[in-house]
Amino acid sequence: MCPQAVTHVLIPIIILQLFRDYVVKNKKAFPLHYVLIGGIAGLLPDIDLAIYWVLYYFGFIFEEVHRTFTHTLFLPLIFLIMGFVFWKFKSEKLGERHLKLRNIFFVIAAGSFIHLVLDATLAGTIMPLYPLLNFQIGVNLVGLLPIQFQATFIPALDAILLVLWLIYLEVKHKISSFL
Repeated sequence: MCPQAVTHVLIPIIILQLFRDYVVKNKKAFPLHYVLIGGIAGLLPDIDLAIYWVLYYFGFIFEEVHRTFTHTLFLPLIFLIMGFVFWKFKSEKLGERHLKLRNIFFVIAAGSFIHLVLDATLAGTIMPLYPLLNFQIGVNLVGLLPIQFQATFIPALDAILLVLWLIYLEVKHKISSFL
């Protein structure tokens, strides 16, 4: 069983929030909107699922579409390169939140890369250099669990991550004061 949407969103959010809380000195330079964007970008490689829904009617099977083009290192690399391309626009800020386009590209690169790492470590393999090379890498940790736990591990992981994340937000940022 593959990591589900909750895991693919929460892990980048948690990593980016920890980066923001413990590495970034100026919180205004890395607003929470970047954390949200990075979390949503954690779903980006699975855009191939929507592509499959269309390609199915043209005779493609699931395995020909999922974990191919969008599950390569090229996807985060494109966004990383775009971040460096827009690096020169230091004063360019977008919208009322004053987000920088380069930082948006960087957190999208991070979120999509984290997705690849999750897929390769938790469930199955990815082809990081497809279509140039068809070699696959992956650990498939869920497959190492006793068979009776494999089907419930990912949903349990989603629940545990969500609860731990909410506890962290309450302890660190007192989110209950916003309710």
